[in-house]
Amino acid sequence: MRVAVTGTPGTGKTSATDRLERDLDVVHLNEVITQEGLSQGVDDERDSTIADLDAVRDWFDGRDDVVVESHLAHHLPVDRVIVLRCHPETIEQRLSDRGESEESAQENAESEALDVILVEAIEEHGGESVYEIETTDRSPEAVATEIEAVIDGDRKPGAGAVSYIDYL
Repeated sequence: MRVAVTGTPGTGKTSATDRLERDLDVVHLNEVITQEGLSQGVDDERDSTIADLDAVRDWFDGRDDVVVESHLAHHLPVDRVIVLRCHPETIEQRLSDRGESEESAQENAESEALDVILVEAIEEHGGESVYEIETTDRSPEAVATEIEAVIDGDRKPGAGAVSYIDYL
């Protein structure tokens, strides 16, 4: 089984996947992109790496029994896509605490409010493969438990229940 855990930066992907207790390898895709040189350079305006998604897909080809975690993970061929969601104000705070610029934190918060990653995941995989998990007031352990329920098939797909449109 191949599972993507995706979401806007700051939603808790790494914290939750580091706590999974399953016999699946956890791949932190952003680290792989850096270590394997799977990028097309740097976006100077955003001070971020531009992933070469074709190279990432080639790297991913043939890997099974894996949970891949990244805000880009939903672009990979996987069986299930878990989209972590978090209130935009919380995202802004978390990213600011990490040292992200105010502009970056705000851009990510707005993307979350507009459901950007959720919409991309549904467009690429269909609603029957997408699972949405609200993380705002939940511990990483509780989120990991929800991810495990998806992996185990104990949770039905569902997307669109979380809305932060009031943020805008």
